[in-house]
Amino acid sequence: MPDAPSTPAREPLVGSAQAVVLEVLVHGPLSRSELAARLSLSGPSLTRITKPLIDSGLLVEAPSTGSAGLGRPAVPLDLDPGKHHFLGVKLTRDRLFAVVTDQRGAILREHDEELLGRGVASVVEQIAGAATRLAADDPRIRATGIALGGSTVDREHVRRAAFLDWTDVPLGRLVSDATGLPSWVENDVRALTQAEHWFGAGRGHRSFALVTVGAGIGLGLVANDAIIAGAHSSAGSIGHQRLGRVDDAAGAATGAATGAATAAAAADAPCELGHRGCARGALSEGAVLARARAALGREVGFDELLGLAGAGDGEARRVVDGAASALGILLADVVNVFDPEVVLLSGECAALGTVGATALDDALRRATHWATPTPAIVVQPFRFTAWARGAAAVAIRQHALSR
Repeated sequence: MPDAPSTPAREPLVGSAQAVVLEVLVHGPLSRSELAARLSLSGPSLTRITKPLIDSGLLVEAPSTGSAGLGRPAVPLDLDPGKHHFLGVKLTRDRLFAVVTDQRGAILREHDEELLGRGVASVVEQIAGAATRLAADDPRIRATGIALGGSTVDREHVRRAAFLDWTDVPLGRLVSDATGLPSWVENDVRALTQAEHWFGAGRGHRSFALVTVGAGIGLGLVANDAIIAGAHSSAGSIGHQRLGRVDDAAGAATGAATGAATAAAAADAPCELGHRGCARGALSEGAVLARARAALGREVGFDELLGLAGAGDGEARRVVDGAASALGILLADVVNVFDPEVVLLSGECAALGTVGATALDDALRRATHWATPTPAIVVQPFRFTAWARGAAAVAIRQHALSR
């Protein structure tokens, strides 16, 4: 691929300099007085911190927006969104999805292709090939982020990725070596949470929960305007969270035919590890479609199942409402523990929250504490490119926090 532009060695930003860059990246352009107030800094301290950032080109002075007092124009600080571009890659069991974004997460180009193999060398070669094609006409690509389902360490190693059958893979270094670009790897739910926090539906909320429902079940949390990190980057893997007595928390709004008994059956289905009553057994795409196949007597796709339920098919409606009720119980666990301002629902099966909204809302209401306000549930349209954008957001963050 084309050689990356040569740049001086970068030192990580720390302390107030890091805070200034992040504030402008997410919220900018901001005047110096706004930045000082937001970060509780004095004017002289802010000037001392921002001067080297401006001298290095990391921050720029944007056009004046008015008066800063005493007739002087306010000169906001900003960054040039188009100065640096980033490659984001999302890996699934059988496909590679890639996007190029600007510095504020706007998708500029998209690409996807079938994985030719799941071996590490084969996947790294495909990522490098995609990077070469996307960078051919874009010399501004500075870094790569890779997101995948599994456990990652230090944005460098894949500890375990079950869908690809990988264990202890230094994917960040391998992709860097193959592309010549700084590269980082992250759990896909955490990467998506990063993108939603900075550039998406979570922006402007100091706390939110992102729950993903599809081939797996995941959770990302933002509290006090920061992503919550556990001891391992796989924190938030709630696929085997026990759902409890779902029949106690669902049923009234959906009637006898589609209520408590169906929800209880969904929650009692075993997952691939043999657990009964866990989220994967009730909510994963494979589990829902297995119940649909048994109920309808034939194979059915997820979108078709939702369409049948929406059109009034009784068996499809029972399957959908059972899964939606179980989802309501899972969301109630999150709300009871975390009390977020909003819950974002994403993933291949997120539309359960729309087609099964009545069952979900009823289960959520019954299973949450009486004093806890029910947060808004935002069902997001599903596209794998959104997850690739999450990977790009990881690269944007890492690049921005280096001089």
